[in-house]
Amino acid sequence: MFRTSLLATAAAVFLAAPALAGDITITDPYAIASTMMSKSGAAFMRIENAGASDDRLVGAASDIAERVELHTHIADANGVMKMVEVKEGFPVPAHGEHILQRGSDHVMFLGLKQPLNDGDTVHVVLTFEKAGEVPVDIPVDLKRVPAAAAPAAGQMNMNGMDHGAMPGMNMSN
Repeated sequence: MFRTSLLATAAAVFLAAPALAGDITITDPYAIASTMMSKSGAAFMRIENAGASDDRLVGAASDIAERVELHTHIADANGVMKMVEVKEGFPVPAHGEHILQRGSDHVMFLGLKQPLNDGDTVHVVLTFEKAGEVPVDIPVDLKRVPAAAAPAAGQMNMNGMDHGAMPGMNMSN
C-alpha cells in the first residue's frame, strides 16, 4: 500500500513539473475533448518566456490526432464566434507570458485517433521560433473547472461554430 501511494505521489509530482526549453517554461497544461463523441479536442497552458528576446509559438505536433493546429476564436461581422487556425502562431513576449485558454488561443487536435479519457496523458511537441522544440506531457482533465465565461469541462460544444475555414472538418462525427 505504501509503495503504491509513493509511486502515485512520484508520478503526480513528475507530471506536474513544468516543461522547460531555454527561456520558455510551460506550466499548468491540460487537455479536453470537445465532446464525448467528438473527433477533436484542445489543449490549454501558460507559456512563460524568461528571456530577453521575444519568441513565438509557431506549431504543435502529436500522434494523438491526424492534425494539430494553433487556433483562436474571432467574431465575424454578425458577432458569431468562429474558430480559426492561426498560421503565424502566438507571440510570447520577452519577460512575459502567453496564456492558451478556453474561448481564446489554444492547441487544437483534429481527427483524434483515440478518445481523450480523463486521466490520460497526451504527448505534444510545441515548436517555438527561437527556443525550438519543447516536449510537453499534457494531462487530460475533463473535470477541469473553466473560466466563468467558458463552457463546462468536457462540454465544449464546437458544433455551432463555423469551421468553414478548416478544410476537412466534419463536426457531425
